[in-house]
Amino acid sequence: MSRRSLLRGAGGAGAAALLAGCGVPAAYVDEGDRAGRDLSARDRTLDFANWPLYIDTDDDDTSRRPTLDAFRKRTGISVRYTEEINDNDEFFGKISPSLMNHQETGRDLIVVSDWMAARFVRLGWVQEMDRAAQPNVAKNLNPQLRSPAFDPGRLHSVPWQSGITGIAYNRRKLGRELRSVKELWADDLRGKVTLLSGLDESFALLMLGNGVDVTRWTGDDFQAVCEQIEGLVRTRHIRRFTGNDYIKDLSTGDVLACQAYSGDVIQLQADNPDIEFVVPEEGAELWAESLMIPNLAQHKSNAEKLVDYYYEPEVAADLAAWVNYVCPVPAAQNVLADSGDEELVALAEDPLIFPDADMRSRLAIARDITAGERQAFAKRWNAIVGL
Repeated sequence: MSRRSLLRGAGGAGAAALLAGCGVPAAYVDEGDRAGRDLSARDRTLDFANWPLYIDTDDDDTSRRPTLDAFRKRTGISVRYTEEINDNDEFFGKISPSLMNHQETGRDLIVVSDWMAARFVRLGWVQEMDRAAQPNVAKNLNPQLRSPAFDPGRLHSVPWQSGITGIAYNRRKLGRELRSVKELWADDLRGKVTLLSGLDESFALLMLGNGVDVTRWTGDDFQAVCEQIEGLVRTRHIRRFTGNDYIKDLSTGDVLACQAYSGDVIQLQADNPDIEFVVPEEGAELWAESLMIPNLAQHKSNAEKLVDYYYEPEVAADLAAWVNYVCPVPAAQNVLADSGDEELVALAEDPLIFPDADMRSRLAIARDITAGERQAFAKRWNAIVGL
Protein backbone atom coordinates (compact mmCIF):
# COMPACT_ATOMS: atom_id res chain seq x y z
CA MET A 1 0.00 0.00 0.00
CA SER A 2 1.32 3.46 -0.84
CA ARG A 3 1.98 6.27 1.58
CA ARG A 4 0.03 8.83 -0.38
CA SER A 5 -3.02 6.59 -0.47
CA LEU A 6 -3.09 6.37 3.32
CA LEU A 7 -3.53 10.09 3.81
CA ARG A 8 -6.69 11.00 5.63
CA GLY A 9 -6.03 14.29 7.42
CA ALA A 10 -6.92 16.56 4.54
CA GLY A 11 -7.96 19.79 6.14
CA GLY A 12 -10.57 18.59 8.59
CA ALA A 13 -11.57 20.62 11.60
CA GLY A 14 -9.17 18.79 13.90
CA ALA A 15 -6.53 20.22 16.20
CA ALA A 16 -4.12 20.80 13.34
CA ALA A 17 -6.58 22.77 11.24
CA LEU A 18 -7.76 24.86 14.15
CA LEU A 19 -4.26 25.65 15.38
CA ALA A 20 -2.82 26.52 11.99
CA GLY A 21 -6.03 28.20 10.81
CA CYS A 22 -6.35 30.45 13.82
CA GLY A 23 -2.65 31.26 13.93
CA VAL A 24 -2.37 30.94 17.70
CA PRO A 25 0.34 33.52 18.55
CA ALA A 26 1.79 31.48 21.42
CA ALA A 27 2.39 28.55 19.07
CA TYR A 28 4.91 30.32 16.84
CA VAL A 29 8.58 29.76 17.66
CA ASP A 30 11.15 32.39 16.70
CA GLU A 31 14.19 31.29 14.70
CA GLY A 32 16.53 31.86 17.62
CA ASP A 33 14.58 29.53 19.90
CA ARG A 34 14.48 26.45 17.68
CA ALA A 35 17.88 24.86 18.16
CA GLY A 36 18.58 22.54 21.06
CA ARG A 37 21.79 21.13 22.44
CA ASP A 38 23.16 18.89 19.69
CA LEU A 39 24.52 15.67 21.18
CA SER A 40 25.52 14.19 17.81
CA ALA A 41 29.27 14.19 18.39
CA ARG A 42 29.14 11.99 21.50
CA ASP A 43 25.83 10.18 20.94
CA ARG A 44 26.01 8.46 17.55
CA THR A 45 22.28 7.86 17.19
CA LEU A 46 19.17 9.53 15.82
CA ASP A 47 15.42 8.96 15.97
CA PHE A 48 13.67 8.83 12.59
CA ALA A 49 9.85 8.74 12.36
CA ASN A 50 8.39 7.70 9.01
CA TRP A 51 5.31 6.15 7.39
CA PRO A 52 4.87 2.36 7.19
CA LEU A 53 6.27 0.57 4.14
CA TYR A 54 8.25 3.61 3.07
CA ILE A 55 11.81 2.29 3.15
CA ASP A 56 13.65 -0.69 1.67
CA THR A 57 13.57 -3.95 3.64
CA ASP A 58 15.53 -7.16 3.35
CA ASP A 59 13.78 -9.86 1.29
CA ASP A 60 14.47 -12.53 3.91
CA ASP A 61 14.12 -10.43 7.06
CA THR A 62 11.67 -7.54 6.87
CA SER A 63 12.93 -6.14 10.18
CA ARG A 64 16.21 -5.28 8.43
CA ARG A 65 16.54 -2.13 6.35
CA PRO A 66 19.60 -2.42 4.11
CA THR A 67 20.15 1.27 3.42
CA LEU A 68 19.99 2.12 7.13
CA ASP A 69 22.32 -0.77 7.93
CA ALA A 70 24.81 0.52 5.36
CA PHE A 71 24.59 4.03 6.83
CA ARG A 72 25.41 2.70 10.31
CA LYS A 73 28.39 0.71 9.04
CA ARG A 74 29.76 3.71 7.17
CA THR A 75 29.21 6.42 9.80
CA GLY A 76 28.85 4.60 13.11
CA ILE A 77 25.47 6.32 13.57
CA SER A 78 22.62 4.01 14.60
CA VAL A 79 19.10 4.95 13.53
CA ARG A 80 16.11 4.24 15.76
CA TYR A 81 13.56 3.92 12.99
CA THR A 82 9.83 3.95 13.82
CA GLU A 83 6.87 3.58 11.47
CA GLU A 84 4.56 5.75 13.54
CA ILE A 85 3.11 8.17 10.98
CA ASN A 86 -0.19 6.93 9.57
CA ASP A 87 -1.95 10.25 9.06
CA ASN A 88 -0.64 13.80 8.75
CA ASP A 89 -3.10 15.46 11.12
CA GLU A 90 -2.91 12.64 13.62
CA PHE A 91 0.87 12.92 13.80
CA PHE A 92 0.66 16.71 13.97
CA GLY A 93 -1.64 16.38 16.96
CA LYS A 94 0.72 13.88 18.56
CA ILE A 95 3.79 16.13 18.57
CA SER A 96 2.23 19.63 18.53
CA PRO A 97 1.87 19.93 22.35
CA SER A 98 5.63 19.55 22.71
CA LEU A 99 6.45 21.93 19.88
CA MET A 100 4.10 24.71 20.95
CA ASN A 101 5.41 24.46 24.51
CA HIS A 102 9.06 24.61 23.42
CA GLN A 103 9.76 21.01 24.41
CA GLU A 104 11.62 18.18 22.70
CA THR A 105 9.57 15.77 20.59
CA GLY A 106 11.91 12.80 20.98
CA ARG A 107 12.39 12.74 17.21
CA ASP A 108 15.28 14.05 15.15
CA LEU A 109 13.79 13.48 11.71
CA ILE A 110 10.21 13.23 10.50
CA VAL A 111 8.45 12.79 7.13
CA VAL A 112 5.16 14.55 6.34
CA SER A 113 3.37 15.61 3.19
CA ASP A 114 4.35 19.02 1.90
CA TRP A 115 0.95 20.57 2.61
CA MET A 116 1.49 19.61 6.25
CA ALA A 117 5.14 20.60 6.11
CA ALA A 118 3.89 24.07 5.21
CA ARG A 119 2.15 24.27 8.61
CA PHE A 120 5.31 23.29 10.46
CA VAL A 121 7.31 25.92 8.58
CA ARG A 122 4.71 28.65 9.14
CA LEU A 123 4.64 27.89 12.86
CA GLY A 124 8.43 27.87 13.13
CA TRP A 125 8.48 24.31 14.42
CA VAL A 126 11.31 22.95 12.28
CA GLN A 127 14.95 23.92 12.01
CA GLU A 128 16.87 25.17 9.01
CA MET A 129 19.28 22.52 7.77
CA ASP A 130 22.96 23.15 7.22
CA ARG A 131 23.29 22.75 3.46
CA ALA A 132 27.06 23.11 3.71
CA ALA A 133 26.97 19.72 5.43
CA GLN A 134 24.70 18.29 2.70
CA PRO A 135 26.56 18.46 -0.62
CA ASN A 136 24.52 15.62 -2.14
CA VAL A 137 21.24 17.45 -1.51
CA ALA A 138 22.66 20.63 -3.01
CA LYS A 139 23.89 18.75 -6.08
CA ASN A 140 21.27 16.08 -6.73
CA LEU A 141 17.82 17.36 -5.69
CA ASN A 142 15.36 17.47 -8.59
CA PRO A 143 15.22 21.12 -9.78
CA GLN A 144 11.42 21.01 -9.90
CA LEU A 145 11.33 20.34 -6.15
CA ARG A 146 13.94 22.85 -5.04
CA SER A 147 11.83 25.83 -4.03
CA PRO A 148 8.19 25.23 -3.05
CA ALA A 149 6.16 28.28 -2.08
CA PHE A 150 5.99 27.24 1.57
CA ASP A 151 9.77 26.80 1.90
CA PRO A 152 11.72 28.87 -0.65
CA GLY A 153 15.09 27.29 -1.28
CA ARG A 154 14.12 24.15 0.68
CA LEU A 155 15.88 25.46 3.77
CA HIS A 156 13.70 23.54 6.24
CA SER A 157 12.67 20.49 4.22
CA VAL A 158 14.10 17.91 1.83
CA PRO A 159 11.89 15.57 -0.23
CA TRP A 160 11.99 11.94 0.89
CA GLN A 161 9.96 10.74 -2.09
CA SER A 162 7.78 12.45 -4.65
CA GLY A 163 4.77 11.51 -6.73
CA ILE A 164 2.11 12.60 -9.18
CA THR A 165 -1.64 12.98 -8.76
CA GLY A 166 -3.18 12.23 -12.13
CA ILE A 167 -5.75 9.95 -13.74
CA ALA A 168 -5.84 6.16 -13.70
CA TYR A 169 -8.19 4.21 -15.93
CA ASN A 170 -8.90 0.76 -17.30
CA ARG A 171 -8.24 1.12 -21.01
CA ARG A 172 -9.65 -2.28 -22.01
CA LYS A 173 -12.94 -1.85 -20.16
CA LEU A 174 -13.34 1.79 -21.21
CA GLY A 175 -12.46 1.01 -24.81
CA ARG A 176 -10.62 4.24 -25.49
CA GLU A 177 -7.84 6.47 -24.23
CA LEU A 178 -8.16 9.25 -21.67
CA ARG A 179 -5.86 12.21 -22.08
CA SER A 180 -7.64 15.06 -20.30
CA VAL A 181 -9.28 15.85 -16.97
CA LYS A 182 -12.28 17.14 -18.90
CA GLU A 183 -12.74 13.69 -20.44
CA LEU A 184 -13.63 12.37 -16.98
CA TRP A 185 -16.96 14.15 -17.35
CA ALA A 186 -17.93 12.34 -20.59
CA ASP A 187 -21.41 10.77 -20.60
CA ASP A 188 -20.13 7.20 -20.88
CA LEU A 189 -18.29 7.61 -17.57
CA ARG A 190 -21.35 8.65 -15.56
CA GLY A 191 -21.31 6.75 -12.28
CA LYS A 192 -17.92 5.22 -13.10
CA VAL A 193 -15.62 7.97 -11.82
CA THR A 194 -14.18 8.53 -8.34
CA LEU A 195 -12.30 11.49 -6.92
CA LEU A 196 -10.06 11.68 -3.89
CA SER A 197 -11.82 12.81 -0.73
CA GLY A 198 -8.92 14.78 0.70
CA LEU A 199 -8.96 18.49 -0.01
CA ASP A 200 -5.19 18.83 -0.27
CA GLU A 201 -4.93 15.71 -2.43
CA SER A 202 -7.69 16.56 -4.88
CA PHE A 203 -8.03 20.25 -5.64
CA ALA A 204 -4.92 20.86 -7.77
CA LEU A 205 -5.72 18.34 -10.52
CA LEU A 206 -9.29 19.62 -10.74
CA MET A 207 -8.09 23.21 -11.07
CA LEU A 208 -5.59 22.20 -13.73
CA GLY A 209 -8.48 20.65 -15.65
CA ASN A 210 -10.10 24.07 -15.65
CA GLY A 211 -6.97 25.70 -17.06
CA VAL A 212 -5.86 27.28 -13.78
CA ASP A 213 -2.22 28.01 -13.00
CA VAL A 214 -2.08 26.12 -9.70
CA THR A 215 1.12 27.83 -8.62
CA ARG A 216 -0.98 30.99 -8.10
CA TRP A 217 -4.59 29.87 -7.80
CA THR A 218 -7.15 32.14 -6.14
CA GLY A 219 -10.16 31.73 -3.90
CA ASP A 220 -12.40 32.22 -6.95
CA ASP A 221 -10.66 29.28 -8.64
CA PHE A 222 -11.41 27.13 -5.61
CA GLN A 223 -15.08 28.14 -5.50
CA ALA A 224 -15.40 27.40 -9.23
CA VAL A 225 -14.11 23.85 -8.69
CA CYS A 226 -16.54 23.35 -5.81
CA GLU A 227 -19.49 24.46 -7.93
CA GLN A 228 -18.36 22.15 -10.74
CA ILE A 229 -18.03 19.12 -8.44
CA GLU A 230 -21.31 19.87 -6.68
CA GLY A 231 -23.04 19.69 -10.06
CA LEU A 232 -21.35 16.39 -10.91
CA VAL A 233 -22.41 14.97 -7.55
CA ARG A 234 -26.02 16.04 -8.12
CA THR A 235 -26.13 14.26 -11.48
CA ARG A 236 -24.45 11.20 -9.92
CA HIS A 237 -21.62 11.40 -12.40
CA ILE A 238 -19.15 10.95 -9.58
CA ARG A 239 -19.62 7.52 -8.07
CA ARG A 240 -18.04 8.47 -4.75
CA PHE A 241 -15.05 10.08 -3.04
CA THR A 242 -12.33 7.76 -1.86
CA GLY A 243 -9.16 7.25 0.06
CA ASN A 244 -6.94 4.38 -1.00
CA ASP A 245 -9.99 2.20 -1.68
CA TYR A 246 -10.08 3.50 -5.26
CA ILE A 247 -7.47 0.83 -5.90
CA LYS A 248 -10.02 -1.94 -5.32
CA ASP A 249 -12.72 -0.17 -7.34
CA LEU A 250 -10.39 0.21 -10.32
CA SER A 251 -9.12 -3.36 -10.06
CA THR A 252 -12.63 -4.87 -10.01
CA GLY A 253 -13.96 -2.68 -12.81
CA ASP A 254 -16.57 -0.98 -10.61
CA VAL A 255 -14.81 2.23 -11.58
CA LEU A 256 -13.38 2.93 -15.02
CA ALA A 257 -11.45 6.13 -14.24
CA CYS A 258 -10.36 7.96 -11.14
CA GLN A 259 -8.03 10.41 -9.52
CA ALA A 260 -4.99 8.38 -8.54
CA TYR A 261 -1.41 8.46 -7.33
CA SER A 262 1.43 7.36 -9.57
CA GLY A 263 2.94 5.03 -6.96
CA ASP A 264 -0.31 3.11 -6.60
CA VAL A 265 -0.66 2.57 -10.32
CA ILE A 266 2.81 1.06 -10.67
CA GLN A 267 1.71 -1.57 -8.16
CA LEU A 268 -1.65 -2.09 -9.89
CA GLN A 269 -0.05 -2.52 -13.30
CA ALA A 270 1.97 -5.46 -12.04
CA ASP A 271 -1.30 -7.40 -11.68
CA ASN A 272 -3.37 -5.73 -14.38
CA PRO A 273 -1.58 -4.31 -17.45
CA ASP A 274 -4.87 -2.77 -18.64
CA ILE A 275 -4.57 -0.10 -15.94
CA GLU A 276 -2.95 3.07 -17.24
CA PHE A 277 -1.83 6.27 -15.55
CA VAL A 278 -2.13 9.60 -17.34
CA VAL A 279 -0.57 12.96 -16.76
CA PRO A 280 -3.38 14.94 -18.43
CA GLU A 281 -2.81 17.38 -21.25
CA GLU A 282 -3.74 20.22 -18.89
CA GLY A 283 -1.14 19.04 -16.39
CA ALA A 284 -0.95 17.17 -13.09
CA GLU A 285 0.23 17.85 -9.58
CA LEU A 286 3.77 17.01 -8.55
CA TRP A 287 3.96 16.56 -4.79
CA ALA A 288 6.46 15.44 -2.21
CA GLU A 289 6.63 14.06 1.29
CA SER A 290 9.54 15.67 3.01
CA LEU A 291 12.13 15.17 5.72
CA MET A 292 12.29 17.82 8.44
CA ILE A 293 14.18 18.27 11.70
CA PRO A 294 11.86 19.33 14.56
CA ASN A 295 12.83 22.04 17.01
CA LEU A 296 15.16 21.06 19.87
CA ALA A 297 16.16 17.81 18.13
CA GLN A 298 19.10 16.38 20.07
CA HIS A 299 20.87 14.85 17.06
CA LYS A 300 20.54 17.50 14.36
CA SER A 301 23.96 16.90 12.80
CA ASN A 302 23.39 13.15 12.66
CA ALA A 303 19.99 13.73 11.03
CA GLU A 304 21.53 16.03 8.41
CA LYS A 305 24.08 13.34 7.59
CA LEU A 306 21.31 10.77 7.05
CA VAL A 307 19.35 13.13 4.80
CA ASP A 308 22.44 13.76 2.68
CA TYR A 309 23.20 10.03 2.55
CA TYR A 310 19.85 9.35 0.87
CA TYR A 311 20.75 11.89 -1.81
CA GLU A 312 23.69 9.83 -3.01
CA PRO A 313 22.49 8.47 -6.39
CA GLU A 314 23.34 4.86 -5.48
CA VAL A 315 21.38 5.03 -2.23
CA ALA A 316 18.49 6.89 -3.85
CA ALA A 317 18.37 4.17 -6.50
CA ASP A 318 18.11 1.43 -3.85
CA LEU A 319 15.23 3.27 -2.20
CA ALA A 320 13.45 4.03 -5.48
CA ALA A 321 13.65 0.39 -6.56
CA TRP A 322 11.78 -0.60 -3.43
CA VAL A 323 9.14 2.13 -2.96
CA ASN A 324 8.40 2.86 -6.67
CA TYR A 325 7.62 6.55 -6.25
CA VAL A 326 8.96 9.47 -8.26
CA CYS A 327 12.60 9.60 -7.23
CA PRO A 328 13.71 13.10 -6.12
CA VAL A 329 17.25 12.28 -7.25
CA PRO A 330 17.30 12.18 -11.09
CA ALA A 331 20.89 10.86 -11.11
CA ALA A 332 19.62 7.60 -9.60
CA GLN A 333 18.14 6.77 -13.01
CA ASN A 334 21.57 6.09 -14.51
CA VAL A 335 22.48 3.88 -11.56
CA LEU A 336 19.48 1.64 -12.23
CA ALA A 337 19.95 1.77 -16.00
CA ASP A 338 23.57 0.60 -15.66
CA SER A 339 22.82 -2.10 -13.10
CA GLY A 340 22.62 -4.95 -15.61
CA ASP A 341 19.49 -6.21 -13.82
CA GLU A 342 16.47 -6.49 -16.13
CA GLU A 343 13.93 -5.40 -13.52
CA LEU A 344 16.01 -2.44 -12.37
CA VAL A 345 16.63 -1.32 -15.94
CA ALA A 346 12.86 -1.39 -16.50
CA LEU A 347 12.37 0.84 -13.45
CA ALA A 348 14.90 3.30 -14.86
CA GLU A 349 12.77 3.54 -17.99
CA ASP A 350 9.48 4.00 -16.11
CA PRO A 351 8.29 7.64 -16.43
CA LEU A 352 6.28 7.25 -13.21
CA ILE A 353 9.58 6.93 -11.33
CA PHE A 354 11.76 9.11 -13.56
CA PRO A 355 9.46 11.42 -15.56
CA ASP A 356 10.72 12.25 -19.03
CA ALA A 357 11.01 15.81 -20.33
CA ASP A 358 7.53 15.82 -21.87
CA MET A 359 5.92 14.62 -18.65
CA ARG A 360 7.93 17.04 -16.51
CA SER A 361 6.71 19.93 -18.64
CA ARG A 362 3.15 19.11 -17.57
CA LEU A 363 3.83 18.81 -13.86
CA ALA A 364 3.23 21.65 -11.41
CA ILE A 365 3.62 22.14 -7.68
CA ALA A 366 0.44 23.73 -6.38
CA ARG A 367 0.38 26.68 -4.03
CA ASP A 368 -0.60 25.31 -0.65
CA ILE A 369 -3.77 26.34 1.16
CA THR A 370 -2.92 29.11 3.59
CA ALA A 371 -3.83 29.16 7.27
CA GLY A 372 -6.38 31.90 6.60
CA GLU A 373 -8.08 29.93 3.82
CA ARG A 374 -8.09 26.47 5.33
CA GLN A 375 -11.05 26.49 7.69
CA ALA A 376 -13.58 27.89 5.21
CA PHE A 377 -12.26 25.87 2.28
CA ALA A 378 -12.24 22.64 4.26
CA LYS A 379 -15.79 23.26 5.46
CA ARG A 380 -17.10 23.66 1.93
CA TRP A 381 -15.10 20.75 0.45
CA ASN A 382 -15.99 18.36 3.26
CA ALA A 383 -19.69 19.18 2.80
CA ILE A 384 -19.41 18.16 -0.86
CA VAL A 385 -17.47 14.99 -0.06
CA GLY A 386 -19.64 14.06 2.89
CA LEU A 387 -16.96 14.11 5.58
